[in-house]
Amino acid sequence: MSTNDSSIGEAITAKGLEELRAELAALETTGRAEIAKRISSAREMGDLKENAEYHIAKEDQGHMETKILRLQARLRAAVVVEAPSGTGAVGFGSTVELVDEDGGPGMTWTIVGPTEADIKQKKLSSESPIALAVMDKATGEIAEVETPKGVRRLRIASIS
Repeated sequence: MSTNDSSIGEAITAKGLEELRAELAALETTGRAEIAKRISSAREMGDLKENAEYHIAKEDQGHMETKILRLQARLRAAVVVEAPSGTGAVGFGSTVELVDEDGGPGMTWTIVGPTEADIKQKKLSSESPIALAVMDKATGEIAEVETPKGVRRLRIASIS
């Protein structure tokens, strides 16, 4: 099953699905309550036409409701894809340690769905050039990735 096949929905890890549900729940409960409180407080300040606090709170409410709708759509489209176990090859959900054969810094990435990708958390989109290059490769194999500075050779040091 290809992770970028749109007919299967949005590929996501089990952890990513859990995080998505938690974010949505927080917005639908705490987030909405906080915005309602801000709007109520701003209304008490008087004339709504020139009440900047009120207008800002209403704008924030609109942004939050849009985010809630987007998260709900992502949740409906989400398809949990489990990391392959025992295959010895890199797959969706795998954590892979890579060594740059040309002396560059090593790196460790977890291959996740595009909407879960987060460079700071070392989560790499399954649609990225590096992920596509290492997919289905085993420990010790070399993946070649085309970069603006030329081909980069990455050796797979470990997979978990």
